[in-house]
Amino acid sequence: MQDERDSPENIIIDKNILVTGATGLVGSEVTKQLLSDSYRVTALYHSTPLTISHPNLIIKQCDILDTSSLEDVMQDVTHVYHCAAIISFESKDENKLFKINIEGTGNVVNACINANIQKLIHVSSVSALGRMRNGEVVTEQMNWTEETSNSNYGKSKYLAELEVWRGIGEGLQAAIVNPSTILGGDNWDNGSGALFKSAYDEFKYYTEGINGFVDVRDVAKAMILLMNSKISSQRFILNSENLSYKEIFFSMAKCFGKKPPQKNVSPLLAEVVWRWEAIKSAISGKKHLLTKETARTSMASVKYDSSKILEAFPTFQFIPIADTINWTCKNLKEKYHL
Repeated sequence: MQDERDSPENIIIDKNILVTGATGLVGSEVTKQLLSDSYRVTALYHSTPLTISHPNLIIKQCDILDTSSLEDVMQDVTHVYHCAAIISFESKDENKLFKINIEGTGNVVNACINANIQKLIHVSSVSALGRMRNGEVVTEQMNWTEETSNSNYGKSKYLAELEVWRGIGEGLQAAIVNPSTILGGDNWDNGSGALFKSAYDEFKYYTEGINGFVDVRDVAKAMILLMNSKISSQRFILNSENLSYKEIFFSMAKCFGKKPPQKNVSPLLAEVVWRWEAIKSAISGKKHLLTKETARTSMASVKYDSSKILEAFPTFQFIPIADTINWTCKNLKEKYHL
């Protein structure tokens, strides 16, 4: 029997929906799925506008740090998906991370409260939950601490969540999703897309570290289910599978017909490699996959439990990561004419 919380009768098409960060990986997928389900969507972008058109789509430029612009775009909006954020593990981006992810989220929360928004769905990250080092599986009960987290990005997402919880305390209906590493889309210049670019370029290093991975289509679907439910004041880990980086890189390389990585990185070698990559990045001006934070994170074995979202929506099923990699590789091959 289908659970009442994701039954069709709970889906209300008569909504005016706002999506922040609509050109990003998650925001663009949320927008696409909402439009395919006949919702009216106002999609916000910061610098690069959406390239899609639809009779139910309104595209607006808006900086979430501009509070007056946010107040304006919230007029007549009933529901908000907050997807706008900066993802970076480079130390030079710390100020930008904190400004956009924390202050920007606070601005969105305040605008939602002032506009009497009916519900907000906020995209956080498992990075906001911290990383256990003693082999325990990470659940929604875990909280970020200095001892269990090692990235400025994770800290920024944790503090951004606090802004949402503050809004909930002030009467805002909201729910939070904590995706693991999100795979998908057709851009390998940003975020997790860099993993695909590295596999295509035959990056020669891999680790036996374990992390969680999830399809962007599942992230968007879960967010829409939560929006259409009565669930509020809760957060949900979204994670399809816990896999080693070796498995991920080997699968990506195979999909591209490229040579898989050959060198298993020891902790000592990881420290050497990220420093070398930093030197090359400084010379070339290009971002690099391995930073101090990502190198150390890739050595850890972290597993995430996503049973809570499956219990809330029994009909929901995660896409296998092997299928996600094949789908993403196909998208990248088409876009970059590979």
